[in-house]
Amino acid sequence: MRILNIVGARPNLVKIAPLLREMRRHPEIEPILVHTGQHYDEKLSDVFFRQMGIPEPDVNLEVGSGSHAWQTAEILKKIELILIECKPDCVLVVGDVNSTVAASLAAAKLGIPVVHVEAGLRSFDRTMPEEINRIVTDALSDYLFVTEEDAIENLIREGKHRERIYLVGNVMIDALKQFLPVAQKSKIAEELGLAGPNGAQPRPYALLTLHRPSNVDSPETLAALLQAIAEIANKIPVIFPVHPRTKERLSAAAANSLAGIRFVAPLGYLDFLSLMSRARLVLTDSGGIQEETTSLGVPCLTLRENTERPVTVTEGTNELVGQDPKKIIEAANKILKGETKKGRIPRYWDGKASERIIDILLRESRTAGVPAGTLRP
Repeated sequence: MRILNIVGARPNLVKIAPLLREMRRHPEIEPILVHTGQHYDEKLSDVFFRQMGIPEPDVNLEVGSGSHAWQTAEILKKIELILIECKPDCVLVVGDVNSTVAASLAAAKLGIPVVHVEAGLRSFDRTMPEEINRIVTDALSDYLFVTEEDAIENLIREGKHRERIYLVGNVMIDALKQFLPVAQKSKIAEELGLAGPNGAQPRPYALLTLHRPSNVDSPETLAALLQAIAEIANKIPVIFPVHPRTKERLSAAAANSLAGIRFVAPLGYLDFLSLMSRARLVLTDSGGIQEETTSLGVPCLTLRENTERPVTVTEGTNELVGQDPKKIIEAANKILKGETKKGRIPRYWDGKASERIIDILLRESRTAGVPAGTLRP
């Protein structure tokens, strides 16, 4: 069974790592890894590949940055040739980036089954490019592997057949559970002056990430958010690994004093996971971090008005606070006073999602003439 696996951005690497690891356990599977080059930072990407044990891509399309339309078109043109040459039994895509939707469209046009891992998530905000990518990818997919119950309802509402939808858990959590013991050995807290030597417990700190266009493209919005964070930083140090997109816009937004916020370079997966697992509080606009903090039991404030991962709010440790500085500060102060939200880990977030996904695909491949998705996990 030849599976063509598509990655295009660093979050994809975290999701694909446990899937490739599981595929390599089965001699009857031939995994092929294609990196579209949608987002590629040589230093950071090399760190991710090395730390997570991901093999070098069999193919790198080297598409690079560009507008959504241009990038999607370039991936479409280049991936079609790879699909024709490799003749895979299926194309596996993860998440919601442009590489995901482009590869799905090319595969569907060639009659190749599409496997979508992390299907059915919806923010119901079509101003987010990722939302369009999710909707289109799910419409094209033959296998829909979902992380939470809400995703099943979303897909059925959009006309997908229930027998094609599988609740399998979360491959992000597979990666977290696999690599957390290694991450705990990281010296990043010591390097940032947060902990003493010999594994001493770090003093309390908060962790911040910002990269969504709605938060960083407007200098006024970014400045207001950072001023709110600076007020929180008067009470607890805030570590801010700066995303390249945000870095480009910081000079205009950071005119005022932002004392207390520690601006640091982007971190590798293990260093970031180490900091996140020990943080008193995480502030973010990232989808994946909402899931990881829920699994870790770490309080999370999401700086967005919506989330495509509602289970992190209804069951987990996540709270939506939007862009309102007052609301952000108030929510952070409650957490710092010990008024933390008691969350629980969602169903099947047990580190075995990849195993379930590969078991289903193998069973399907061994059952000749059975339509996609008719076998249940």
